[in-house]
Amino acid sequence: LAGSVPEEERCSVERVDASLTYSLFLQRFAFSRPVILGGVTDNSAFRALCTREKLLAAFGPLPVRLSTANTYSYRKVDVPFQEYVERLLQPQDPARLGSDTLYFFGDNNFTEWGPLFQHYVPPPFRIPGTSPAYSFGIAGSGSGVPFHWHGPGFSEVIFGRKRWFLYPPDNPPHFHPNETTLVWLQHTYPTLPPAQRPLECTLRPGEVLYFPDHWWHATLNLDTSVFISTFLG
Repeated sequence: LAGSVPEEERCSVERVDASLTYSLFLQRFAFSRPVILGGVTDNSAFRALCTREKLLAAFGPLPVRLSTANTYSYRKVDVPFQEYVERLLQPQDPARLGSDTLYFFGDNNFTEWGPLFQHYVPPPFRIPGTSPAYSFGIAGSGSGVPFHWHGPGFSEVIFGRKRWFLYPPDNPPHFHPNETTLVWLQHTYPTLPPAQRPLECTLRPGEVLYFPDHWWHATLNLDTSVFISTFLG
């Protein structure tokens, strides 16, 4: 499946560079719309620690908690990290329901994974009154999380490409909560009139997406991907 999941025809999320100031971030994006930030962090050292070989050597025997890739049930399954990488880190099967798809994102033991996260350079912007919390993930091509919403945050791709779909809080998307993002893209997305399509874009390594509070979003990994989010709670 790798390489067969398409990028969007046109990125509809604004991109800005490292010249964006904190005051302009608050004024233009923090409470109103998503934005892709380029060149605001240098995570080359963190990326070097996130290769398959380095992660297996450091964390292979440790248990990780997997979540189902659907919107509401959030079933959790604990497996050794090495088992996830070698057996479960596969391209998404389009016939598999979200409740049967296990996804490695978040729920990491911060004590055990803390030495890795210490090397991550988070985006330089914050929302007043919030504090950051990391969620680290690794997923196969075609996998992703279907539409959901929560508080504001940032997401950075370390390896691979991740396609994002976003709707504002007052325009909830039409989707089945147990349908994977891949199936939604294949069956629902083509039926949407242009005015009903989401904001969308594909993140590449080193790019950071910011999404505001309560924005609906779904993700689709176009390749086997490593990524980390900074949730502002």
